[in-house]
Amino acid sequence: MVFESNVGGKDRLTRAVLAVVFALVTLKAVRSGKRLRGLIAGTVAIGFALNVVTCFCNVNRVLGIDTTNSE
Repeated sequence: MVFESNVGGKDRLTRAVLAVVFALVTLKAVRSGKRLRGLIAGTVAIGFALNVVTCFCNVNRVLGIDTTNSE
């Protein structure tokens, strides 16, 4: 299944930064024994990373948002 890109520009960069931040939160949570918090943060990190790699966000599609033409 092919999806039309709807994530670009500053939105994509922001999602990349958020993916890294949530990955760090995941590592910190797991190391301190807070596995549920780590699982949630890891899931969010993976979601943002997939948005960056695929340039597609299903939430954007549902809301009718397209940031591919933004700077």
